[in-house]
Amino acid sequence: MQTQLTEEMRQNARALEADSILRACVHCGFCTATCPTYQLLGDELDGPRGRIYLIKQVLEGNEVTLKTQEHLDRCLTCRNCETTCPSGVRYHNLLDIGRDIVEQKVKRPLPERILREGLRQVVPRPAVFRALTQVGLVLRPFLPEQVRAKLPAETVKAKPRPPLRHKRRVLM
Repeated sequence: MQTQLTEEMRQNARALEADSILRACVHCGFCTATCPTYQLLGDELDGPRGRIYLIKQVLEGNEVTLKTQEHLDRCLTCRNCETTCPSGVRYHNLLDIGRDIVEQKVKRPLPERILREGLRQVVPRPAVFRALTQVGLVLRPFLPEQVRAKLPAETVKAKPRPPLRHKRRVLM
């Protein structure tokens, strides 16, 4: 894919890497067949090929909006598209670069920034996550319907691991 990088992007090493990745894409569309967000939403911009075009437009200096950011954010980074791509496009690398550039150009709304930072602080800490879930369960009846629907009515403890039946080995 031919890309006309802006002067600003020509100075950016990551943008140059994105340009080399873009050149591998032949627009065949095989990637869309395996993309879960494209299958679910049916919007070309929510599939790999559409996101590739969005990233190309960003690199070429077109306006970057919250919609651009939203379409890039919807990618699950499952990499199904990479398994079907006959050209070997390193889509996950391209998406990371595109997300970084868009993140610098578009300021997220304050509630979204707070939510993302909260998730960044809570999700990697199981004890904090568990404690907040317990608090949420106690407060569940008083929460707004949107939040209440996301909390289970009760928690179920994980089952214990089954006992080992044989010694584990790695064969090489």
